[in-house]
Amino acid sequence: MRLVALGWMPLAVARAVLAALRGRLGALCWSLAPPSLSLPLPSLRRVPAPGPAAPRRQQEWDDAAPTPTSVNYHFTRQCNYKCGFCFHTARTSFVLPLEEAKRGLAMLKEAGMEKINFSGGEPFLQDRGEFVGKLVQFCKQELKLPSVSIVSNGSLIRERWFKKYGEYLDILAISCDSFDEDVNVLIGRGQGKKNHVENLHKLREWCREYAVAFKINSVINRFNVEEDMNEQIKALSPVRWKVFQCLLIEGENTGEDALREAEKFVISDEDFEKFLDRHKDVSCLVPESNQKMRDSYLILDEYMRFLNCRNGRKEPSKSILDVGVEAAIKVSGFDEQMFLKRGGKYVWSKADMKLDW
Repeated sequence: MRLVALGWMPLAVARAVLAALRGRLGALCWSLAPPSLSLPLPSLRRVPAPGPAAPRRQQEWDDAAPTPTSVNYHFTRQCNYKCGFCFHTARTSFVLPLEEAKRGLAMLKEAGMEKINFSGGEPFLQDRGEFVGKLVQFCKQELKLPSVSIVSNGSLIRERWFKKYGEYLDILAISCDSFDEDVNVLIGRGQGKKNHVENLHKLREWCREYAVAFKINSVINRFNVEEDMNEQIKALSPVRWKVFQCLLIEGENTGEDALREAEKFVISDEDFEKFLDRHKDVSCLVPESNQKMRDSYLILDEYMRFLNCRNGRKEPSKSILDVGVEAAIKVSGFDEQMFLKRGGKYVWSKADMKLDW
């Protein structure tokens, strides 16, 4: 009665409602509290005042780890070519044991991976292609990934590999920067008497025979920027022709501790656009500017560390084998929106491609 006289009724009603919601224990605590005590409400979430600050839920979304939908696993840095602009050079000879690599791939699948791309270095150097073949088979047969692909210079691939592993591979991408063999030698793709372009055509036929989608990757640089590749690309008819602008990465192909000096290969944005315009009628053309490349690829190195390229060099996370995918990917620098914007997700399973093998 005294509380009512003092004007405490509204507060008492509010406290009674809160106490009921918190359960009997809460109600008992409230009933024992002195009338003059202003008790804190720790479990209540304060509604943010209007203004520029983001709501807590939005912040949680912003802090959420991106999904590793498509991953590029550079499991080796070793290569038999010496391309002058290479931005993943042979700084180590380390390759994970096969079972450890499989464990990491299974973790990525659990985290949402749909496509894996094996790269290097040159992936067919390790155990004469058996290592990458076993990984391809594991990813398709055991993990049931929709898309499994390889990027290779093609010089070490033999038909017997297709016979053994071709059914498990969705896409084979062959790097070819020029259809002039002298230019290939200047770039660093020359290998004695072997002809890179002739080998490219042979691989195209094997892909058709063994039902593997054929793709071409080209790095546009100072030595090939004036070249007209329309006729050759149309004749080879790849499912995709990925055209990259030559990219500088500190510590890889530029800088004091780099194994390459790619500055002489660099072209301007304007020159890159002129090359694209010259080939605009090639329906399979997929352009990749420096900005798109730097932020929109999930790159996993030989230790299964994500490489953050946003600052112009490759800054590694901790290995997913040690800290898990979610913790590692949060520092990967991966721009998921740019990945989608550049068309990173496409029809990438050969089961869904309407191809004339």
